[in-house]
Amino acid sequence: MEAKALRASAALVIVRAVEPTRLRELIDVARSIGLELLVEIRDENELQLALAFGARVIGINNRNLETLEIDPTTAPRLLPLIPRDLIAVAESGMKTAEDVERVAAAGADAVLVGSELSASANPESAVRSLASVQRNSSARQS
Repeated sequence: MEAKALRASAALVIVRAVEPTRLRELIDVARSIGLELLVEIRDENELQLALAFGARVIGINNRNLETLEIDPTTAPRLLPLIPRDLIAVAESGMKTAEDVERVAAAGADAVLVGSELSASANPESAVRSLASVQRNSSARQS
């Protein structure tokens, strides 16, 4: 409700940070007030919860939030499990166009990039390089 009151169009919910009943409530309330949620997961169990509760935009974080280590195999492993009619976002660890191509080939519709752009001496060039990759949602289940 606070995000909507602040005129946000979307908000992030990290599945592992909330109890399952709270996750369901957040997704339901967000839908009822016209707020899109990026529902962030890191493993198959969290994905099943997100799908069961009707998430429409699912982010797969390659970064383990407990250790802060990045495992670049996380998103490519989980992307094919997300139905094609949902939006799949690969998060963390995208540094090069090749990184983006790897997750696009696995079915990512979008990537979330932060550190690479904020640390870049030429952020415009970095964005152009990363944004040049075409998506391939046919890699995911129907």
